[in-house]
Parts: sequence; structure tokens; C-alpha cells
Amino acid sequence: MDRRHLLAGGAALAAAATVLPAPAASAAPAPAAPSPQLPSRAAIIGVLRRVADQWIGAHGNSGDNGWANATFFSGLLAVYRLTGEARYLTYARRWAEKHAYGLNGGVNTRHADNHNAGQAYLDLYEIEPSAQKLTAIEASLRRMVHTDQPAKNDDWWWDDALHMAMPPFARLGRLRDDTQYWEKLYSLYDHTKRVQGGPGLYDAATGLWYRDDRFLPGKIVSPGGKPVVWSRGNGWVAGGHVKTLKALPSSERHVAEYRTALTQLVTAVAKVQRTDGFWNVNLADPAHLPGPETSGTSFFVYGTAYAVAAGLVARASYLPVAARAWNGLVATAVHPDGFLGYVQKVGDRPESSQPVTYDSTADFGVGAFLLAGSELAGLAT
Repeated sequence: MDRRHLLAGGAALAAAATVLPAPAASAAPAPAAPSPQLPSRAAIIGVLRRVADQWIGAHGNSGDNGWANATFFSGLLAVYRLTGEARYLTYARRWAEKHAYGLNGGVNTRHADNHNAGQAYLDLYEIEPSAQKLTAIEASLRRMVHTDQPAKNDDWWWDDALHMAMPPFARLGRLRDDTQYWEKLYSLYDHTKRVQGGPGLYDAATGLWYRDDRFLPGKIVSPGGKPVVWSRGNGWVAGGHVKTLKALPSSERHVAEYRTALTQLVTAVAKVQRTDGFWNVNLADPAHLPGPETSGTSFFVYGTAYAVAAGLVARASYLPVAARAWNGLVATAVHPDGFLGYVQKVGDRPESSQPVTYDSTADFGVGAFLLAGSELAGLAT
């Protein structure tokens, strides 16, 4: 499926953001209202290990280096940093070596999806520095910054791109002490936010983002006539902001805007959290394919946990949001053996890869869950 295709709303979206969706029935229903109390750090780590171990055990072949699998390895390496479990590092290292630390499309690629593998390569470089690990990702981004149409800023035309490519630009700029990476990052980001499709993909009235310009106001709407604001699309945006803020020094001149954007997103999604802790696939229409969905929910846990830790939102108000989501995920989506269900598979909108069931999973969804738990563990005792 071509993941590039898909959103609609201003005032209607703002109104929809006040609606709390009702939970749908599921094959393995969670309690109606998961606890707002954060589990212990040990309990969170125990679940992360179970999920990571199940995926690795079921995938002797570590897979390709595309955007989806690269997201899994980003999450796995976050769990490695948390636990120090050597098996996780070994599995990730072998995956990267299998692909010679290369990129889909080669170093000439400008496509954000192809740059996502660079995040895991940068993680591996930081753990075990070796220059060849960064040869491809650095050559590709350097071309965009310096030689390959450096004034071209319309490459990130869909909101997922912010997760895939913002962090490598931020991290290489810091690693090489070259602020031109950060300026290029912002130029690409600003186009996505304020220019793409005319008004940009960011809705200032709500703090949420349209997946791409097909869903801007007056275009695609839900069967009920409401905007289509894809949960995972906004999750990708949250994840991209978190990883970028983790990489940039606080003095970088665009940090304040990135912090504000993440704060607005986290605040907006808290208003439409389901009573079972999850978020629906369409944040703006609770009647549009309602039901638990793991990938968007996991990224919202990741974004909210970081926002709490960074002091962007009040701990007393927002830690319970993240805790309810985590507890809902563990009760509903995590099978006894660690298999992670209710992941909407590859797509670009709520209708993609439906139905989403207890047995639906995907590498990027597991990666999002591992990122979420690793960030949340930092808030636990």
C-alpha cells in the first residue's frame, strides 16, 4: 500500500476535539477505566522485555531497513539503553551490519522514510563509535544541506516525515557542530507546518496535524462529515518532536517552537483520550471506526511522558493520561506471551488496514510501544 495518500477541518476539528469517544468492544477487553497510577519502573521494564523478546524470538530474520522496521530498532535500542540487555544490542547491530549501515535509495535519496534507518545507526554509533556507521546517513543529509538543491524545502509533504527525518538532522548537527543541519531541518519543518497544501498541515486552532494536504479543510471528511485527523499521523509528529528536542541544545533558536508544538499536541490529545486509555484512529470523529489502536496510543504515551519529564506540562494533570494509556495498552493489547496487538498496520488514514484486532501487529507499532515504555520508565520509581 502507498502510505503517501490521505485529512479536513478548522472549526469542526476544534469542536470535535472536545468529544470523549466511548470505548468499543474488543476481543480481550480491558477494564473500562485503567488506573491513572503509574506502575513501578520494574513492572514497566518487565513488560518491555516481554514484548521485545517476543518480537525478536518470532523474527530470526531481522528484516529490511525501511521506515517501519527502522522504527522497531529505534524502540529496541531505547530498551537497550534502559536495561543494558546485550541481546538487544547484538540483534540491532547484526541488522545494521546486514544492510551495511545503508539507506534505501542510496545516499542520493531525499525521501524522509529512507532516512529513518539513520536514527538507529546514530544510536549504534553513540553506543559503539565507528565512522562507517554514519557514512550513508551523513552523506545523504549533507547533500540536502549543501549541494543537492539546498533551497528545496518541500520534501516533507506528509506529517509522518517529521518523525522519520527530523531527528537525524538534529543529531548530525550536534555531532558535527554544524548548525546548517538545524537550519535545514527548520526550513523543511516550517514548509510542512505552514506551507504544504497552502495553509500547511498544522491546525493552529487545535494543535493537531493533518496527515497530508488531501485532508485539509474542505477536502476528505469522515462518513459522519467530520474532519479526518489520523491518530498515528499525529503520533509520528509527537515522536519526531520528542526525538528532536532530545537531540538539540536548549539554546538552539527553534527549540522554543518545537516545545510549543509538542505541548499543544499533547494537550489536545489528552482531551480525546478514550475511557479505556486508548485513542481512536480518527481523533476528530469518535464514531469513525472506533476501537483501541496501539501505534498512535503508544506515540502519545511517548510524547506525553517526555512532556512531563521536560516540564512542558503539569505532572499532576498529564502523568495520569500517560499512565491510563500505558495500563490500557498492557491490559488490552499485550498478549500473555508478549505479542503486541491492536496495531493498525501500514496505511495513511483510519480506513487503512482495517479491521484492527487483538491479533493485528507490525514492527513500527512494537517500536512505538518500546519507545513509550522506555520514556515512561524514567518517570517511575
